[in-house]
Amino acid sequence: MKILFAGGGTMGSVSPLIAVYEKIKDKKAKAEFLFLGTKTGPEKEAVASYKIPYRAISSGKLRRYFDRANFSDIFKIFWGFIQSFFILLSFRPKAMMVAGSFVGVPVAWAARILFIPVLIHQQDIVAGLANKLMANAARKITVSFEPSLRDFSSRKTILTGNPVRQEFFSCEPKKDRQILGLKKDLPVVLIFGGGTGATKINETVEKSLAELLTFCQVIHLTGKGKNTSDQRDNYYQFEFLTDEMMSALCVADLVVSRAGMSTLSELAILGKPSIIIPIPGHQDANAMHFQKNGAAFMLSQEILNSDNLIARIKELIFDKTKREALSQNIVRVMKRDGADKVAKILIGMAK
Repeated sequence: MKILFAGGGTMGSVSPLIAVYEKIKDKKAKAEFLFLGTKTGPEKEAVASYKIPYRAISSGKLRRYFDRANFSDIFKIFWGFIQSFFILLSFRPKAMMVAGSFVGVPVAWAARILFIPVLIHQQDIVAGLANKLMANAARKITVSFEPSLRDFSSRKTILTGNPVRQEFFSCEPKKDRQILGLKKDLPVVLIFGGGTGATKINETVEKSLAELLTFCQVIHLTGKGKNTSDQRDNYYQFEFLTDEMMSALCVADLVVSRAGMSTLSELAILGKPSIIIPIPGHQDANAMHFQKNGAAFMLSQEILNSDNLIARIKELIFDKTKREALSQNIVRVMKRDGADKVAKILIGMAK
């Protein structure tokens, strides 16, 4: 059995693919895998840590607004299609899966021409353009939430929940504090803006640190190439974490993050109280769904500043009752067996 995964640019489209890979590996030990991703995204390092063979292809993005890059990206997408076509001919997968990444679009189109079954997974509540472009090429479409069922053909769309990697189902805070070199007597706040970082969040954190570090330890993931020389006590700065990301999430008393569904799903499995700052647009619906269910506190990027960030972090760090309520609600908002359900569907397609 040969399975191909395609995704990247950010870790959001990669995490569910790795989760499904783990489940298939458990069920089909002799299965072979190949991962197609971008040349410069953070996914290559993450995929390598799981020892999945990796190939980079040309990738472009089609924006819903005018941008000169749309013209050059059309040629990148076409070249990615040519590369994908010959890679698929060589590898001969029995099925492929993509989870909402533009790098997967030309791969899915090439797979359809070669009669290779395609599964696409819709993580966010609102369907993204990449998945809409791939919908006709897909034999099966899986979705994380019930509202997403209306965005695709009912005859091939299945509600599964979002696949989450196996490591997030176990957490050892004492051990992970030692791994990261954290102090025992101070609460931990983990702040990150996705694999590529978020300038607005980074700038706000920098302005907030002087006060935050008086009552908590801050683990701050800045994104690749965005580290600063700040070396203050109780401040732990990283560009990006792979193996240690689970440790950082495990030890966090409070998480401040974007509202990508991979991140929210991992927070749900771990039951982490969270402040979520959605990227304006497709992440707004995710954030509002979680806030409506009392599963996270939403802070709009438009009003984000050091004053309200500090105020919200203080409020939750010093109010254990509020943190526990968020923790209990976020666990209930998400199905926990998404990886197993999607893996079974993909295996069935590959027979």
